[in-house]
Amino acid sequence: METNLQYDQAIAKCQDIFIKKTKDYGTAWRVLRTISVVDQIFIKALRIRTIQDKKTQRVDDGIPSEFMGIVNYAVIGLIQLALDNSAVEEVPVEKVEAWYKEYVTFAKNTMQDKNHDYGEAWRDMSQESFADLILVKLLRIKQILHNDGQTLISEGIDANYVDILNYSIFALILIEEGKH
Repeated sequence: METNLQYDQAIAKCQDIFIKKTKDYGTAWRVLRTISVVDQIFIKALRIRTIQDKKTQRVDDGIPSEFMGIVNYAVIGLIQLALDNSAVEEVPVEKVEAWYKEYVTFAKNTMQDKNHDYGEAWRDMSQESFADLILVKLLRIKQILHNDGQTLISEGIDANYVDILNYSIFALILIEEGKH
């Protein structure tokens, strides 16, 4: 199956969950600061790694659910960065949907550019590598925050969120294909 279609299908599942949770909980996530978003993703990535290592789990939500959660928190991170403030604020669902589409479109465009240059190397990667790379990206974001958001030559927080989102989508695609 074509990568773009698979990507869109995986995003559609994540977006469906995101919008339903927005209808259930509102936009309570608007209060999250960058470090809090990073920590939420960190928890999910560590859980994936623990399940991979122990080859067992005690909580029903499986690895695919955690990767979908990572996608959605990465979108929250991108939205929060763009809005440049955390706030107690209720945002209409329609506006949230527009933001969601905007940031996943940006992430998809980045994926397409990288796939062009890297030849879809991710298709030969392990699920363990996706979890590890997500953790690396999170640690990079924490270091950038420690440096007051400044980098000398490296990509910023937003680029790391995009990579985290795309690694998670790649993992979901490979899970759907039965490769992981």
